[in-house]
Amino acid sequence: MPAIVHFEVQIDPARRDDAAAYLSDTLAATRAWPGNQGIEALVDDADPCHILVVETWATAQDHADYAAWRQTPEGRHRLGEVLAAAPSKQVYSETMPLDL
Repeated sequence: MPAIVHFEVQIDPARRDDAAAYLSDTLAATRAWPGNQGIEALVDDADPCHILVVETWATAQDHADYAAWRQTPEGRHRLGEVLAAAPSKQVYSETMPLDL
């Protein structure tokens, strides 16, 4: 079953000009990871420093493997250098049966 990940970040306004390059590098590595089926960065219309990254993974395990790699020295990214606060992440991999 596919997994959808919402990764929310708040960019430090003083580092906004640097954020695009950091985010671009981070997203390129994410796209290249096995099991990643797509990634999109959405900018909040009301707050251009608030970004929602939406990732689609073939399986929740693919995302878990990627997240574990991000905790290694090889997988660390510099995005944290431009954040105003800790990021928020939600993983959705179960569907709710609905009678529509």
